[in-house]
Amino acid sequence: MSWGSAAVIIFQAANSLGATSAQITSWFTILALLSGIASMALSWRYRVPIYIAWSTPGAALIALTSGVPLNEALGASIFAGFLAVLLGLSGLFAWMVKHIPANIAAAMLAGILINFGMGIFTSMQSDAAMVVLMLGAYLLSKQFWPKYSLLLMLFVGAAYAYLSGSMHFELLHWQWPSLEWVTPVFDWQTLLSLGIPLFLITLSTQNIPGVAVLHSHGYRPPVSPIMVSTGLITMLFAPFGAFMLNLAAISAAICMGDDVDADPKQRYKAMLVNGVMNFGVVLMGGMVVMLFGALPKTLLLTLAGIAILSTLIGNLVTAVADADTREAALFTLLAAASGIQLWGISSAFWGLLLGMAVYHLNRYTAARRSA
Repeated sequence: MSWGSAAVIIFQAANSLGATSAQITSWFTILALLSGIASMALSWRYRVPIYIAWSTPGAALIALTSGVPLNEALGASIFAGFLAVLLGLSGLFAWMVKHIPANIAAAMLAGILINFGMGIFTSMQSDAAMVVLMLGAYLLSKQFWPKYSLLLMLFVGAAYAYLSGSMHFELLHWQWPSLEWVTPVFDWQTLLSLGIPLFLITLSTQNIPGVAVLHSHGYRPPVSPIMVSTGLITMLFAPFGAFMLNLAAISAAICMGDDVDADPKQRYKAMLVNGVMNFGVVLMGGMVVMLFGALPKTLLLTLAGIAILSTLIGNLVTAVADADTREAALFTLLAAASGIQLWGISSAFWGLLLGMAVYHLNRYTAARRSA
């Protein structure tokens, strides 16, 4: 799911910076390699399903950036990684996570996830038959083979796409993996206009929600070392195309549910399997872009929307569990789901900021009334 929803955005980001075909292949090769190694290493170290991935919102930001040379953009990526390292080493990230109420964090994550859930139905406008078949396959298989419901749904969708002629096999051809170094350039204007927003967007839409996913499933690994690790990886490998590594949120949620393993202590093994599969993507090299380009967008949107339903339900329940903080949680959810972009910072960050403000205002008002 993570590759399906991000491949085109990553391609657009690299292309907007003027990257060559070999450089774009390098981006996909290094992202798959680092995501697999980091996920396996951290999951094994803490015995927790820790999914390290790339910043899809960050890729979208880069794709919308015009007039920035590739080498300056990669310099900004290194700067964003440096800021992540500072945040982790200072302990501020752990402090932030500790002082964010669980229901506010859950509401923020639900606001992000709800847009993916709605994608199930908005995609009906392009191919209603495919969505209905996939949704039907999912609902029926959940009754009899719940562990394989997503796989069966994908099979039904792919079979329909093949029979209807919407699979574009002509786009596929083999391409070996490769890495290509681009010497970064540190331009202060690019550092401010791209590096800082890239860091903030990744923090608000990936790292904080990623911690929220872990906490919502009962996992409490030390978050500062994880932040430092992803920042260092970004700094070291950005010249090859690793524009921003971070804790995954939505894709990670799929690897933490009850259907992964009945024993929560054993679910970290899913990340080991994921790492091995990522190495398969590494061997495919640039072909991964062509592969997902061959799949209908409707299939990918429907798959992504259904895959996060159980996590969305859990976070909605958590968000409204406490009657005293429901208003703050509602403001958080609505703002996070709105998709607003202010000063290059995403709606998830503004939702969290607004929710925390309402939360503390309500607590202050209640304390004064009881005094």
